[in-house]
Amino acid sequence: MDKATPRRRLLALATTCALALLPATAANATTAHAAPAHHPCPTDEIFATNNTATITDPTDPRLQTRLRRFEHEVRATIRANGARPGASTLLNGVFWSSDLNQTTYERSREFDVTGVGPAGLHHIAALIAKQYHQESVLTFRCLPTTAPDTDAVEIQAPGVTVTHLHDALLADPEARATLEGGSVTLDGHLILIAPLANLPLAQKFAKSLGVDWNTAEVRYGADEFVS
Repeated sequence: MDKATPRRRLLALATTCALALLPATAANATTAHAAPAHHPCPTDEIFATNNTATITDPTDPRLQTRLRRFEHEVRATIRANGARPGASTLLNGVFWSSDLNQTTYERSREFDVTGVGPAGLHHIAALIAKQYHQESVLTFRCLPTTAPDTDAVEIQAPGVTVTHLHDALLADPEARATLEGGSVTLDGHLILIAPLANLPLAQKFAKSLGVDWNTAEVRYGADEFVS
């Protein structure tokens, strides 16, 4: 994604979900709780775009693209490197730019990926970043809560619009400085990917978007911005 800061956060729809509770010690440290697990851990994910422009107008026609050709090309890259592409979801991103002191907008896609390890996922993301001239491409690997590499959370919830996200970022200086924004699917679902240590802030921000925390789904894992 273009001009991503080191800890840019993304919101997106996941096609499958995994709910998990932190162990007691971790839960006490974060003070945020999610519903118990009901499904196996889903696929790895890549979040990417071919956009290289800074878009500040939410009505910009470039935000209407469905990125079909980009989707086909990324799927081909995933297959060519020994992995299997799954579902892909179109996203509307809203991010806070500290340089511009305003929100920016971006169309992107989430790709489910299976049949690949951490090094392979990193390699594929690096190829996508290079091919589409992106500063970084975000990956997320779903992991057990006790895994040594677990350092992030992905929060999923329905009932969020781009307008909700824009307004919440403007109203919360701490959230926009720390979480920096995210993405919403066309049917109003979000995922907030945040550092594990920021789970309480992420929960607070999700609630400010009108999310009922009882309906939120939380998975734990490792994220990486690959350049």
